[in-house]
Amino acid sequence: MNDVSNALAGLREVLDPEIGLNVVDMGLIYQLQIDEAARKIFVIMTLSTQFCPMGHSIVDGVENNLLAHYPGYTVLVKVVFEPAWTQEMISKEGLDFLNR
Repeated sequence: MNDVSNALAGLREVLDPEIGLNVVDMGLIYQLQIDEAARKIFVIMTLSTQFCPMGHSIVDGVENNLLAHYPGYTVLVKVVFEPAWTQEMISKEGLDFLNR
C-alpha cells in the first residue's frame, strides 16, 4: 500500500457526525497528495453543503487524523464547493453502510 492509500485508509476513521459515514466513502475527499521531501500533505475536499453545521469539525478531523498518522508533516486542507458534492459520490461501501 502506498502512502496515499495509507492516508486514505486513516481518513476512513473520520466520520461525518450527522450521517455516521466516513469522509472517504462519502466522497468528500477530492484529492490527496503527499510530498515526502517537503513533509507536506495537501488535501482538497468538500462538504455535503456550504452550510454544513459540522463542517469545521469534519475539516479539523481530517487535519488531526493526518497529523496523527504523519507526525512532523504539515497538513494543508482546502475546502472547495466545485464540483458540488452529490449523493452519487458515495462509494459502494458507503451505500451499503447506508443500506441504499
